[in-house]
Amino acid sequence: MTADKPLRADAQRKRDALLATAREVFDAGDFFDLRFDDFARLAGVGTGTLYRHFPTREALAEAVYHGEVAALCDRARQLQATLPAAEALATFLRGMVDHIDAHEGLARTLATLMADRSGVLAEGSRALEQAVTDLVAAAVRDGAVRDDVDAGAVMMALHGIGAAHDRPGWRAEADGVITLVLDGLRSSHSAQAAIRTPSGRRGARGANSGTASS
Repeated sequence: MTADKPLRADAQRKRDALLATAREVFDAGDFFDLRFDDFARLAGVGTGTLYRHFPTREALAEAVYHGEVAALCDRARQLQATLPAAEALATFLRGMVDHIDAHEGLARTLATLMADRSGVLAEGSRALEQAVTDLVAAAVRDGAVRDDVDAGAVMMALHGIGAAHDRPGWRAEADGVITLVLDGLRSSHSAQAAIRTPSGRRGARGANSGTASS
């Protein structure tokens, strides 16, 4: 497969403007209230430019979806390159809750538009799972995470969090699920280290109760 020919700077700018506009409209939940041609007007480009880049609503939705997945995967790689492995994993998972919370309308619109594009959704899911796999593997190598749980279990927790967004008190519960996941992933070695750490909450409880190991 040959790579797509890079767009000229002005063409790339117009394409980016269309994607940014679509993302905003998706987030607001107004996508189905607009004619497709309205996206050109809102983005400040010609109708011909819209159809040249995105012939259909579904094509536009697919491009937005790919952009979201790519941004999340890039975020995972950035965290892995700049933070200790366990911290990178925790930061990414908590950031996923932030993302789900901030972009509920986007997720709902994409799910509706791409209901018959299971292959595209599966491709994005695999890319995101690989990003989580890399974060978990790095934490395993550091001895911070147990080595008998794979990233699929973490992805199931994230999917469940997203699917339950309509629950009252969703945000607090979602944060609690991530805490449970991180606690469950923690290796026995790192758990013992947390107990012995005077500055940590676990260490404080252990010291006060007299249960910390000497």
